[in-house]
Amino acid sequence: MAVVSSAAVGGGMGEIGWAVNIGVTSDYSRTDLEDHAHEVAAELGLAGSGVALFTSAAVDRVSRAEHAGVAVDATVGVSHPTWAADVAAVGQEWAPGTINAVVQLPVGLEPGAAVNAVATATEAKVQALMGRGIAGTGTASDAIAIVWPAHADAEKFAGPRSTVGASIAQAVHQAVWKGTGGLS
Repeated sequence: MAVVSSAAVGGGMGEIGWAVNIGVTSDYSRTDLEDHAHEVAAELGLAGSGVALFTSAAVDRVSRAEHAGVAVDATVGVSHPTWAADVAAVGQEWAPGTINAVVQLPVGLEPGAAVNAVATATEAKVQALMGRGIAGTGTASDAIAIVWPAHADAEKFAGPRSTVGASIAQAVHQAVWKGTGGLS
């Protein structure tokens, strides 16, 4: 699979064989994230390169949504929502609460479209949070991985009005919306 990701382990663009969302405690303090990810991957029998996302949200409560061939699996923890442009928060101690999403596409993306897909997914996440009345654009540690078949025909566009972008937006919004039900 090809990937574009903001994950701490395996982030960037490349090809991967696996993606895993690793549950950690709210007082998690390891800084050797790559070592931890490889330990978990080995325990799961995963080999080769991959993407590891970390969260203190309940990984057994994955919120899944699908739209026109796009599937999203999200873990949604918003115990400490933040505003992206809150300059007063710069330098403040990090607090747990993470929204991680793995977005699976049936089509490929050109590099610019891959970056646009991340923006589209983020916009949809924020729209779901606003719709639920959650004061913030996410949390300080949110991560995303967008994956697609490595040799699929590549789309040029993934903004919210493109075919694949509209499906990304709908699926991410639904997954985050479901994941925030009962949270505040």
